[in-house]
Amino acid sequence: MEDQGLRNKEISRQKAGQVDIVYYTDPLCCWSWAFEPHWRRLLAEHEGKISWRYCMGGLIPSWKDFNDTLNSVTRPIQMGPVWMHAGQVGGVTIRHRIWMEDPPASSYPSCIAFKSVELQSFDAADRYLTLLREAVMLEGFNIAKTEVLLSLAEKLAEETEYPFNLKEFEEDLTNDRGLEAFRKDVNEVNQHNLNRFPTLIIRKPGEPARVMTGYRTFEAVDALIR
Repeated sequence: MEDQGLRNKEISRQKAGQVDIVYYTDPLCCWSWAFEPHWRRLLAEHEGKISWRYCMGGLIPSWKDFNDTLNSVTRPIQMGPVWMHAGQVGGVTIRHRIWMEDPPASSYPSCIAFKSVELQSFDAADRYLTLLREAVMLEGFNIAKTEVLLSLAEKLAEETEYPFNLKEFEEDLTNDRGLEAFRKDVNEVNQHNLNRFPTLIIRKPGEPARVMTGYRTFEAVDALIR
């Protein structure tokens, strides 16, 4: 049963593309949410020309271990203004009051849940990441809670166009398969010394890799890809 989760096609959208992108992100990253419309537009306008995969960053291990020196954030309530700012810059709706009403204790559970879906299907995981972001950013659901993660997985299972087995997801969420996949992502993030999300590493044949860190507009990334 080893590598069973890779049966649908590894963990990336592999195409005969000219550009390869690794997207380092986190379900609780407000700047990734601000970037989301630009990212989806990039994928649509460059369909068939790029390949990509996601790498989960583990933005907030716990509030005991979290210290965002750039934004002077060490407590949940201080994250609200950062989210509000990201929403204003990106022109997206964002439920910043969650950091006062029901603050997520960690981003690790949602990262592990994403990897548990990804073990089955890249397409399902891509959709699940969107469901995670919408749940917390738009609806104010605490995606650090297991019941929320399972509810979103049930919603995913109802979307029959995505190959996804709910029972297998529940098992991988607790049997360390999802956790081990997430650990590999964290190791990759540490190897690149990344501490801001979103970060894109863009590779084109015959050229050095380019790194774009932090929120960027469609035009900025599109120019580099072209």
